[in-house]
Amino acid sequence: MSLTGFETVIGLEVHLQLNTATKIFCGCRNVFGEDANTSVCPVCLGLPGSLPVFNRKVLVSGIKVGLALNCAINTFVKFDRKNYYYPDLPKGYQISQFDFPIAGKGFLPVLTDGKEKRIGITRAHIEEDAGKLIHDDVQNATLVDYNRTGTPLIEIVSEPDMRSPQEAFDYLTTLKLLLQYLDVSDCDMEKGSLRCDANVSIRPAGETKLGTKTELKNMNSFSAVKRAIEHEVKRQTGLLLAGEKIVQQTLLWNEDKGITTPMRSKEQAHDYRYFPEPDLVPFTVTSEEIERVCQDVPELPNARLHRFAEQYSISEYDARILVQDRVFADFFEAAAGMGIEAKKLCNWMNSPLMKELNDRKCRINALKLTPAALVALITRVEDGTISNLSGKEVLADIVISGTAVDDLIKTKGLAQISDDSALESVVDAILGENPQVVEQIRSGKPGAAGFLVGQAMKRLPGKANPKKLNELIQRRVTNV
Repeated sequence: MSLTGFETVIGLEVHLQLNTATKIFCGCRNVFGEDANTSVCPVCLGLPGSLPVFNRKVLVSGIKVGLALNCAINTFVKFDRKNYYYPDLPKGYQISQFDFPIAGKGFLPVLTDGKEKRIGITRAHIEEDAGKLIHDDVQNATLVDYNRTGTPLIEIVSEPDMRSPQEAFDYLTTLKLLLQYLDVSDCDMEKGSLRCDANVSIRPAGETKLGTKTELKNMNSFSAVKRAIEHEVKRQTGLLLAGEKIVQQTLLWNEDKGITTPMRSKEQAHDYRYFPEPDLVPFTVTSEEIERVCQDVPELPNARLHRFAEQYSISEYDARILVQDRVFADFFEAAAGMGIEAKKLCNWMNSPLMKELNDRKCRINALKLTPAALVALITRVEDGTISNLSGKEVLADIVISGTAVDDLIKTKGLAQISDDSALESVVDAILGENPQVVEQIRSGKPGAAGFLVGQAMKRLPGKANPKKLNELIQRRVTNV
């Protein structure tokens, strides 16, 4: 609750582009980055006489998303025309779903502020995307690229259950991870594969009636969504405290200036004059078909997190890091199945390996590192062949080169000296130079040996096994 006595109410609309091979109602390729207006046909351009044919794979993705969001699946599938004029909409209407969305009421558990909260899902429906307007400042003109027209979308509408910008951020990151696990989209906001609009209102604390809402658009990252909501809450609060009214309208977020600007008045459903799409016959989905899709839904992030913690005896914190990327989690499971201790594997993946990924801004499948290679590397560190520091050096090399671990160790000369006879002369010299430390060890302070180990390591930089050195020092001091 705000210190001003107002409560924030937030609902989010997420538009998800599906990664099907072709568009939703025609055979055009569903790809990103093609030359403008080259991936189009009479159907997605809305030319007279062209008729849409529904892509069945879009239906499967819609059911899969609905099931993952704990939604009720509608077995009656009907499309509707959403009528409005905009230059990027060549038909003058958008084929969408109105009264019979593919997925009805559901929920998404979200970890926010250290607690799990259920965010309600109002609906998830299937529709086609519009084109893209390109503003050319050089020519002082606005151009239209229709390649995106007809791209299959699923719009996921939340209940107004979020009470802070942080909750909205946590909801979006949780939802994105879930959708990535389903493999229905790449969820790349830079490409427009995932877009989000926010409905924001405030009301007096304790009030149950919703206040006047505004819709925020043009946010190209989750952090931008959070900042835009923060700004809008402050703006609305200021208006009410000044005795002014909030106007229901659509606002554009200006990231550079950190402000919202009016775009148009906010439409209601009746403004779109929805009516059944006459060119697409309604049909039903059988329970058997839904069950087949259900069998194809993978283990989802939350379930995998709890299984990892229990099966591999790792902390929930470590498990949460592992499951933040499905490919990363798959890599962990593949490596864990090779006999390596799960906690040690987890430590390497969540720290030095994660650093390599962050430095390169890539996913683990973009590296030349295999699960077997990582296991071999950890084994060489654990058996004392190389030091932990050298292990990180090998990791930094192997993710790029893919060279075998043992070959890298040999080529770089990183193998530690573990042979007692090779270390004895160095240890004897260190003991002779530090008689006071030797006496400390003999008087019951074995920790003082750490200083001597460090001195020996300096004489043999990167070559000495510290465990062997410590054993040899303790033995030498005791026997002398």
